[in-house]
Amino acid sequence: MVSRVIPVDAFDLVIFGGTGDLARRKILPGLYRRFWAGQMPDEARIIGAARTDQDVAAFRTMVAEAIAEFVSERKRDADCIKRFLDCIDYVTLDARGEAGWKELKSKCRANTVQAFYFSVGPGLFGDIAERLRSFKIARQDARIVVEKPFGRDLATAKELNRELSANFDESQIYRIDHYLGKETVQNLMAVRFGNVLFEPLWNAQYVDHVQITVAETVGVGGRGAYYDKSGAMRDMVQNHLMQLLCLTAMEPPAKFDPDAVRDEKLKVIRALDPVEADDIVRGQYREGAEPGYLQDVENPDSRTESFIALKCHISNWRWKGTPFYLRTGKRMAARMSEIVVHFKPTPHSIFGEEAGTKANVLSIRLQPDEGIDLSVTIKEPGPGGMRLMDVPLDMSFAEALGEEAADMPDAYERLIMDVMRGNQTLFMRGDEVEAAWAWTDPLIEAWTRRGSKPCSYAQGSTGPEEAMMLMHKDRRRWRELEQ
Repeated sequence: MVSRVIPVDAFDLVIFGGTGDLARRKILPGLYRRFWAGQMPDEARIIGAARTDQDVAAFRTMVAEAIAEFVSERKRDADCIKRFLDCIDYVTLDARGEAGWKELKSKCRANTVQAFYFSVGPGLFGDIAERLRSFKIARQDARIVVEKPFGRDLATAKELNRELSANFDESQIYRIDHYLGKETVQNLMAVRFGNVLFEPLWNAQYVDHVQITVAETVGVGGRGAYYDKSGAMRDMVQNHLMQLLCLTAMEPPAKFDPDAVRDEKLKVIRALDPVEADDIVRGQYREGAEPGYLQDVENPDSRTESFIALKCHISNWRWKGTPFYLRTGKRMAARMSEIVVHFKPTPHSIFGEEAGTKANVLSIRLQPDEGIDLSVTIKEPGPGGMRLMDVPLDMSFAEALGEEAADMPDAYERLIMDVMRGNQTLFMRGDEVEAAWAWTDPLIEAWTRRGSKPCSYAQGSTGPEEAMMLMHKDRRRWRELEQ
């Protein structure tokens, strides 16, 4: 199998916050990998913009160091790096002042795709958007890329959307959620809508329940001050897990078109029922081999959750009565993200009780090893009658695609190239963001009003015992966290 790399047109990409951590770790190395793969043309230009007072040579040195640190040795070709660095430019700029904007305008060309990446805090989005217009830098067809958090509640999300839409049309705004750029997430749509095998069964009649897990082994680390004002609900559920839920549950769009896909996702969010208090479990990792959550955030009275599990229901024709269980947490037993669809057992077993009862399970793994497997029921080998067992039909991308898997673009690479193509399919729309907050806010307000305290859980575990009971009371159990 030969991977097809389709080059994009020449572009000018301005990265505000070009000297920041995200640019250094993800954006710039990702762009280099697309250049190495032949997808980014030599005529492209990447302009770093930040308050750091330095020249182009110093910025190129930083870019080269980022490539050395975050790009595999196999892809670090000296000639390729030199050609990539020739595409790099820099301007010292004050996002809230006047300095640097005229110089930035002089560096932007008139005959290329034009994009601006806001790799800065959301507090600067409005200032940058306004100056791009007032200095007449952004063209009518310019595209802007904004990172989460898209607000911290419905009111701030609306204000953020208002600031952006005052200067740019919704068709120009790309709200990036890197989870949607993962190969397996897109394969979820291919599995559902490209195979007659699954779509007829993808409903409450045949699906018992769905589990969506995003587990991390790290703690909040140096993000303590931010995280304690956010928590797992705002940081992960409202965006990442919500998007995975939407892609799993949505109706087939009429076509694979940005607004058609996002229209169906929006319908899922609006069909979500409020979650009862008994169906939410919040937790904090306690002190162990590493400092506990309260030590990490330096707030002994914190009631912010580092773990959350909840049971959701979607009140529509397809999913009425089928629960969706979501969980995410820090300092858990394994780093793992997956969507697991548990199908119902056969309505009648012809083999008798002694053979056992099995049910098919479809698992879509997002990390650490992207892939899909489907458990099917067969006869257990050997004499002694009919006994049933499950065996996996496993498609690990690394094994199935070989070297090609290693060359697949990561989420940021794919999404940035989609920006250059003008494809918004995998980006969140403003009304999606607001609908997600409209569902999330009442849940947060309810536990804040009750003054409920998160449960404690051990580091390296699967979360609080109460989260296990969330499943056990329904006679179900979470999938094991596997490395």
